[in-house]
Amino acid sequence: MGKQAINKKNKIKEVNISSNLNKINLFPEFKIQVIVLAIIGLIIYGNSFLNEYALDDGIVIEKNDYVQQGFKGIPKILKTDAYDSFYRSMNAKQQLSGGRYRPLSVITFAIEQQLFGSNEKVKPAADVAFIRHVLNVVYYILSVIVLLYFLQTFIFKDTPLVAFITCLLFLIHPLHTEVISNVKSRDEILSFLFIILTFIKVFRYRESKKTGQLLAALVFYFCALLSKEYAVTLLILIPMLLYIAKGDSMKDAIIGVLPYVFIAAIYLIIRFSIVGKGATMENPDVLNNPYKFATQPEKWATKIEILNHYLRLLFFPHPLSSDYSYSTIAYTNFGNPMVWFAILFHLSAIAATIVLFVRRNIIAFALAFYLLHLFLVSNLIMDIGATMGERLIYHSSFGFLLIIAIFINWLVEKINSPQVKKITTISVLSLITIFCAAKVIPRNAEWKNDTSLFIADAETAPNSALVNGNAGKAYLDLSEKPENKSQETELIRKAIVHFNRAVNVHKEYVNGYLNMGVAYYKLKNYDSARVEWDKVNELYPSNPFLKRNYAVLASVYYNRGMEKGGKEPLEAIKFLEQAVQLDPENADYWYNLGGAYYTINDYQKARNAWNNSLQLNPNKEDAKKGLDAIAGK
Repeated sequence: MGKQAINKKNKIKEVNISSNLNKINLFPEFKIQVIVLAIIGLIIYGNSFLNEYALDDGIVIEKNDYVQQGFKGIPKILKTDAYDSFYRSMNAKQQLSGGRYRPLSVITFAIEQQLFGSNEKVKPAADVAFIRHVLNVVYYILSVIVLLYFLQTFIFKDTPLVAFITCLLFLIHPLHTEVISNVKSRDEILSFLFIILTFIKVFRYRESKKTGQLLAALVFYFCALLSKEYAVTLLILIPMLLYIAKGDSMKDAIIGVLPYVFIAAIYLIIRFSIVGKGATMENPDVLNNPYKFATQPEKWATKIEILNHYLRLLFFPHPLSSDYSYSTIAYTNFGNPMVWFAILFHLSAIAATIVLFVRRNIIAFALAFYLLHLFLVSNLIMDIGATMGERLIYHSSFGFLLIIAIFINWLVEKINSPQVKKITTISVLSLITIFCAAKVIPRNAEWKNDTSLFIADAETAPNSALVNGNAGKAYLDLSEKPENKSQETELIRKAIVHFNRAVNVHKEYVNGYLNMGVAYYKLKNYDSARVEWDKVNELYPSNPFLKRNYAVLASVYYNRGMEKGGKEPLEAIKFLEQAVQLDPENADYWYNLGGAYYTINDYQKARNAWNNSLQLNPNKEDAKKGLDAIAGK
């Protein structure tokens, strides 16, 4: 067969991809579609502009020394794990398997800090929150516009409605609120944006064979990898798309992806040299090792069944939560029919992908995009340190929504009247947009800060140890605000309720016990505070906050002991003993305990107490006089 015949055959296949799809074009001009999408995006996400920071924003932005250094911190960002600054502040080692080398989004935070930060020491980076939230929405809308251009220009030339519906659904899907409102999740937005830009340049190079287009594609691909590791999927998706959408032979499609294999190899070398394998030991904390208490069969069954949770949220995104960690989703086993549903459904999806790929059907690409990114975050390939998360399904949602858009278009095709088609399509899309906006706008408000987020999520994830622990901390913070003085006790008691839920779920939850002790301390229930902090001492004796809390409580017992003084020496001794137990490095506490022992004629204990005081402060003259008095007796 001659070359012209082959090209003719490929051309026919390109046209056939969408031959059965409706050719309705609601908005004839691309610019009008862009304006419509931009306006809708600004309307439903505009209320996130005034949000503060929440969830991981603190450790990635506010408390990240490299970000706070602005331009000066960029070299360090490029050379370290995304959480390196946080680990250093906690004097901890890498805790997540695989590490987190995603420098591009963190670099944008450093640039923003340099350009817009006020260098405030009291509350660093807070002045840049508005800028960052605005930019998150801008990047998000930009990625949708770029996606629209890609789909209409290269995939659905004859059926632009499919492209528009896909982009509209992607723009308004409530499951994306975490990615937009949680500034730290900009890595997801940038990753997706650069993946689509890579696709565009791949097609441009395929059409023009200009070296500049190839270089641009490789640069965009490298940026996608620096945003997040998900871009490794393009090594499969690029040849798939060339084979399906452009009718390339399998051999040509594979050859076309080789330059990207080279870039991926460079990235992996850089990544491994900086973060290595991440944490190699099993994380002892169930919050970062969600299957710690599961048997091996339970572990695999639960991982598989969680795929259903993602699917359900894509179809019906309610309720939403910032956390799905232990034990939001209960362990299950292979006796659960939903586990087998997940197995059959996803095996069928894989089979459909293969069959449709052979037929050069674009749905194969959509399925592959969904499945590949889903499996990366499913814990089936590697443990990611989390059960599931709404941000984790962000990339997969594109493949899912592309299929939904094709299905909607297919249904519209069944309507014969062009006018009825147009009215029906506009009506359906308007209803979907209103429904999603009614979910997205309130959810953005819940992402205002940690306080509003965790109090809201404690209702939707009542079995999450982390959410309840954080909700308790939120109530504690509220109790300290001057305007809530009249409700202080009530708010503290609400905090204790959530702390109790948290530690009942997770018996080794250090922060739960630590903060519950703070709550009891605020209620002046000092003995209960000590009980909680003693549990922290058993679990994590080197906790950086424990020594401080013990010292504060010790001063309370010391003052109580001094109040008892010579009137009730036995009571005084009881309190002073607790003071030195909690703060054994305080010379004054030992000295006065020695005096109390001396008062009841227990000279041996008095001698020991005063010796301890002198060891801590050799210039403690009163302790020396006390020892002399004992010697005289």
